Amino acid sequence: IKSKIETKFQLYGYWPLDTPAIEKCEILFAKGGGETAKQVHRIDKGEHSHEQALRFDLTVPLARYVAQHTNELSFPFRRYHIAKVYRGERNQKGRYREFYQCDIDIIGRDTLSLINDAEIPAVIHQVFRSIGVSDAVFHINNRRLLNGMFEALKVEKNEEALRAIDKLAKIGEEAVAEMLAALGVSENSIKEIFEFIKPQKSNEVLIEMLDRKKAEWNNELFDIGVKELKEVYAKMQEFEVPRENIVLDLSITRGLDYYTGTVYETFLRNYEKLGSVCSGGRYDDLAKNFS
Repeated sequence: IKSKIETKFQLYGYWPLDTPAIEKCEILFAKGGGETAKQVHRIDKGEHSHEQALRFDLTVPLARYVAQHTNELSFPFRRYHIAKVYRGERNQKGRYREFYQCDIDIIGRDTLSLINDAEIPAVIHQVFRSIGVSDAVFHINNRRLLNGMFEALKVEKNEEALRAIDKLAKIGEEAVAEMLAALGVSENSIKEIFEFIKPQKSNEVLIEMLDRKKAEWNNELFDIGVKELKEVYAKMQEFEVPRENIVLDLSITRGLDYYTGTVYETFLRNYEKLGSVCSGGRYDDLAKNFS
């Protein structure tokens, strides 16, 4: 399986890069820590105790590498990395403290076309097909769209609100509502958030709803997010991801702080209880934390 995955990655122009399992804490927490700070395994080493930790994902070390070697790389820079990562999780079904991640990333120099947001799910679609899985369904959303909604509804603590919504499938609507209320979100705004993120009959119905909200909320960030979501949806189909394998899902947020635009999670049809089997998104400014 690993060999088939690597073959597909290389066909799309991704090449391997390995980074250290140990990183400085200042690197891992460059986006302010948040949920990440609770998950890292810190290293106890005498007087320098807790200055270093085991990587919790493969993306932050990549951003640090790119910042260090900017003048030596050709952009857009494409790499894949299959390696172990470490998280201070409570061991349970499907959650481990040590596990393999399988990453592809595209790094742009100043800007990066939205075509890339659509191409990466297309690569994943091809990877799943190569190992005999044809029922991988992409649930796609956009962080700008969500942050624009929060601005329109006067929600101030955006990152915390995003993390609360991210827990919806695990803890249910009532518990998420309590978390939002604790953040100072009004009862009316909570109702409007749940109404906004609920599933729609089809992608087209959801797009119609978004267009109505554009007129109602008149928020520039929201408008940009809607435009990007529509474009990625169209481009994915041009990359031959079947329409029935794409769900526009406004409840998808991704818990990590560094995402800025497109976000997605991938589920296997009839095996949804496994949870998301492949996730990711756009992070426009992560490398600037190191350069």
